[in-house]
Amino acid sequence: MKGKKLIQSSLYVLVLPLFYKSAIMNPILNRITINPEICHGKPSIRNTRYTVELILDLLSSGMTNSEIIADYPALNEKDIYACLDFAARLTKVKSIHKIVA
Repeated sequence: MKGKKLIQSSLYVLVLPLFYKSAIMNPILNRITINPEICHGKPSIRNTRYTVELILDLLSSGMTNSEIIADYPALNEKDIYACLDFAARLTKVKSIHKIVA
């Protein structure tokens, strides 16, 4: 269990500075939340149980925005764009270092 927490906290070290700086520059990212009490701290949409990972999986499987919204009526198009923006910013990380506690 200790190793699992280390991996999760490593994600926070990597993601949070990038995420909060980006959210100030692009308010659509305010729709993406990281809460340890929801979905084990995975990035999710507006503190719901819809994760960024789920939306990206749906898009990569070929679903359109309107199909996703039809299946998940609590979401809207801006939520989907926020997921894409969040994922795009994660790919811009210059380097990843293993953190040892």
